[in-house]
Amino acid sequence: MSIPGKLRAGFGALGIRPPPPGREESVEDFVRRNLGAEVFERLIEPFCSGVYAGDPSKLSMKAAFGKVWRLEETGGSIIGGTIKTIQDRGKNPKPPRDPRLPSPKGQTVASFKKGLSMLPDAITSRLGNKVKLSWKLISITKPDKQGYVLVYETPEGMVSLQAKSVIMTIPSYVASDILRPLSIDAADALSRFYYPPVAAVTVSYPKEAIRKECLIDGELQGFGQLHPRSQGVETLGTLYSSSLFPNRAPAGRVLLLNYIGGSKNTGIVSKTESDLVEAVDRDLRKMLINPRAVDPLVLGIRVWPRAIPQFLVGHLDHLEAAKSALGRGGYDGLFLGGNYVAGVALGRCVEGAYESASQISDYLTKYA
Repeated sequence: MSIPGKLRAGFGALGIRPPPPGREESVEDFVRRNLGAEVFERLIEPFCSGVYAGDPSKLSMKAAFGKVWRLEETGGSIIGGTIKTIQDRGKNPKPPRDPRLPSPKGQTVASFKKGLSMLPDAITSRLGNKVKLSWKLISITKPDKQGYVLVYETPEGMVSLQAKSVIMTIPSYVASDILRPLSIDAADALSRFYYPPVAAVTVSYPKEAIRKECLIDGELQGFGQLHPRSQGVETLGTLYSSSLFPNRAPAGRVLLLNYIGGSKNTGIVSKTESDLVEAVDRDLRKMLINPRAVDPLVLGIRVWPRAIPQFLVGHLDHLEAAKSALGRGGYDGLFLGGNYVAGVALGRCVEGAYESASQISDYLTKYA
């Protein structure tokens, strides 16, 4: 960033900037107003592409980055809100950390030794036969005030279950189809959420393929890279998987996880796997990989046609409309959850699950 760009960001963070417009702002509107054009174009725009695979001119600041939005809302400016948050935290300290949890040093990232699948596998082993696989929910009805009837298509045939409460953590567009017979208004609200396509392309190169200027003490270090759209790069971002975690690649090789697609590049769904690998490899050779390096070893390609829910301007209104419609219809005990409710990050999904569990517990206590 330039010196004028840094000064603009500093003064804006202190509150020397235009006032809020009195309407819901997009991420682009909020950042340009508070921190200036350079911060948006060189930091926030690639960050939005990397996290949401989204368009910051359409993403809602309040819905997508609520913690930052609340800083200005509560403190008059980003710095003012930060100071107030620190003061409030001192008055209301967090509950003590569970001693069974690991204690990482500072801010860090985490995964599991054999990949993220270890988490649902561990939950499944704990719950045992309470977890039903290959059960497809066909319908939900509420014949009386005693609860819900759920009809499933299973490997053993059709199964009907009764439940006092239901939590739906499926994508909003699936929930919309299932809930339409119960509430057209709720179904319509849930159908408004947009999920752009994203492809995950995992490749490996020999370590000598990395450009020397990208190495630190002879190693590829760091989290990865996010790419501003202004640089003419199609790939949204790249994670240095073998630098982040041990035992992700054999000695002498690096493992790179690349994301491509998003709301500004929906055409990836019509590309072949070789097209996607070629695009990622071409981009990597512009900044990280030597142009004359050998072809990458392709380890995985996964295209998600509807990948990440976009928290667009109006997102929170649509979500509240769906919940309110269910409430008006008398469908107490039917809860909405998942990443379009809690947030797209894994940590927020876990936190949202605890919040949903608390809501269900409170409801069942009243029900009893």
